Amino acid sequence: MTACAAYVEREEDRLTELDSPIGDADHGGNLRRGFAAVTEALAAEQPATPGEVLTGAGRRLVSKVGGASGPLYGTLLRRTGKALGDTPQVSREELAEALATAVDAVAQLGGARQGDATMLDALYPAVEGLRTSYAAAAEAAEGGAAATEPLQARKGRASYLGERSIGHRDPGAASSALLFAALAEVAG
Repeated sequence: MTACAAYVEREEDRLTELDSPIGDADHGGNLRRGFAAVTEALAAEQPATPGEVLTGAGRRLVSKVGGASGPLYGTLLRRTGKALGDTPQVSREELAEALATAVDAVAQLGGARQGDATMLDALYPAVEGLRTSYAAAAEAAEGGAAATEPLQARKGRASYLGERSIGHRDPGAASSALLFAALAEVAG
């Protein structure tokens, strides 16, 4: 989680820049604030299991990140943590299975699907890549984020722009790719 926070902090301006033409220009700042709160909470109290880390991080993101990103990322992390349970160590394969369940929950919460130019376009390929390796997950997430550029957004604030959303990378997909890049750096 601390690596995720570092990635988000480093890329805050780029995430906000991506959000400016199709959103409300707050994605980078909101995520930075949320992940800073996560690292602060982890420094104050070390959870015993990976599931507890993710569940707690998800709760913090819901409480600290505005807009849709808080509930969506919060759901992703909380559901992953819940799926992992109290297992003290988690394999890459177990993480992939837990994330698959969590990404489906995010899709249900947002009413979106892959191809709608949302974070799901990075998350679904990342989960599939994770079945192979951490590096494959990061590469797939980045490819999925890039693939949102030619799409017309069908969900989220960008969908209000209709065809004008074409040509813009989805900020949620871009931030999702950052999280998998951090995971690959730490676990890979």
